[in-house]
Amino acid sequence: MRCPACGHEDDKVIDSRSVRDGHAVRRRRECSSCRQRYTTYEVVEQAAVLVVKKDGRREPYSRDRVLAGLIKACEKRPISRQQLEDLVEEVERGVFADSRTEVPSRDIGEAVMNRLQLLDEVAYVRFASVYRSFRDLNQFMDELKSILQEKRP
Repeated sequence: MRCPACGHEDDKVIDSRSVRDGHAVRRRRECSSCRQRYTTYEVVEQAAVLVVKKDGRREPYSRDRVLAGLIKACEKRPISRQQLEDLVEEVERGVFADSRTEVPSRDIGEAVMNRLQLLDEVAYVRFASVYRSFRDLNQFMDELKSILQEKRP
């Protein structure tokens, strides 16, 4: 591991702990040259999963892309980065549980929306408006009405 401060390759691990419900290891390291401390994460490399888009194209799954969409939908909302990371983790566990090599983008999008609706309704509507490509205000209002219907006893 190269030190991000000086580029030296020799370091020592100061602390290790399990994170993401045991799916990753967080290591605190110290460079033996400049004594700079930094954190690394070790995760099991997943088999390449392809996302099948609506038009039939296939792309490699990107956790960062899903997280970026969530961050955009949650701008100026009281949602922490950790909550979003946890949400992505839940989606991945659910969608990739059966070890498929190809997953329809619809499955991922719906799983994200189901969890996001429980977390924050405003962020859910923002995400849904992009994901479902609302063409006009009527489609947007229909989605809002369905949310309000679910809330009524």
